Amino acid sequence: MNSDSVKILGAGSALLDILARVDDSFLSKYVEGEKGGMLLVDSAAQRKLIGCIDGNAMSRAIGGSAFNTISALTSLGMKTAFLGKLGRDENGSYYADAYRKLGGDASSFKYHESVPTGTCLSLVTPDSERTMRTDLGASSTLCADDVSEDDFKGVTHVHIEGYLLFFLDTVRKILSLAKCAGCTVSLDFASFEVVRMFRKELPELLEKYVDVIFANEDEARAFCAMDSFSPEAAADELSRYCSTVVVKLGREGSFIREKSVDYRIPPVLAEAVDTTGAGDLWQAGFLYGYLNGCGVEAAGRMGSVLGSEIVRVLGAQIPPARWGAIREQFQTIRQQYAVK
Repeated sequence: MNSDSVKILGAGSALLDILARVDDSFLSKYVEGEKGGMLLVDSAAQRKLIGCIDGNAMSRAIGGSAFNTISALTSLGMKTAFLGKLGRDENGSYYADAYRKLGGDASSFKYHESVPTGTCLSLVTPDSERTMRTDLGASSTLCADDVSEDDFKGVTHVHIEGYLLFFLDTVRKILSLAKCAGCTVSLDFASFEVVRMFRKELPELLEKYVDVIFANEDEARAFCAMDSFSPEAAADELSRYCSTVVVKLGREGSFIREKSVDYRIPPVLAEAVDTTGAGDLWQAGFLYGYLNGCGVEAAGRMGSVLGSEIVRVLGAQIPPARWGAIREQFQTIRQQYAVK
């Protein structure tokens, strides 16, 4: 399989990221909930938090979990589309135009006439960890009726973010139409809070629809209800539901099980500035290799390359000047692991 025969549809929340540098005392004073996770808030609560931040410490970028993965795949030259909902506002226009400029197919974006484009406040502490408080805005109005067979025309793979589980009817329709269209499906667990909330619903969805699971250590622990974590034990549980399981281990690399074969993938270490989008970009590297038939070990190493690249910068967008060097690294990995 090659890039010309692959088209990837991402499905998730189309969000404008608001990135802010804060210290741990800011979290303790102003932010309820656990450090490092994601919680939904209303616009008033988000504005209140933003009002407590020094404006000079903030920046903005197009984002959203699945979109970060899809935009990176687009920058790598893959054919992509995105299924998400924007407001009919300036932020929504900016978002769609930026995706088109990358080379993406924006025809599956949906629009709400009165609800504004969603925003995600990402609070980045000096240890590079990010804590997210998200106002979904228009993205929360994506419903099953918005999704049609037309969204899957020419699509070979669908990548879904776990945050969509807050809208189970919509997720079920996306998954059903994806399988009817003959697509393979990957699901990113997204957050340990999400896994906890939907632990009862996940097994059925995984077993029926999903081919690739992406989970980090916290998410895998939440799903497996493990007192003592090991990636092997997590893969034992997760592989009951689908053939390919990826457990991302941060600075320890990743652990992949495909059809009972295990792979330990080393990290590409870097001085971390911000972990926003690290898992999303890792997944983009993996999906690039996986969907181009490079094998899961090569795909994992490609994931490590992108994961290393994104933590060097603030936000979830790799600077355009870096993509040429990244493609060269991918080509080297591809040759090294060429399927005989």
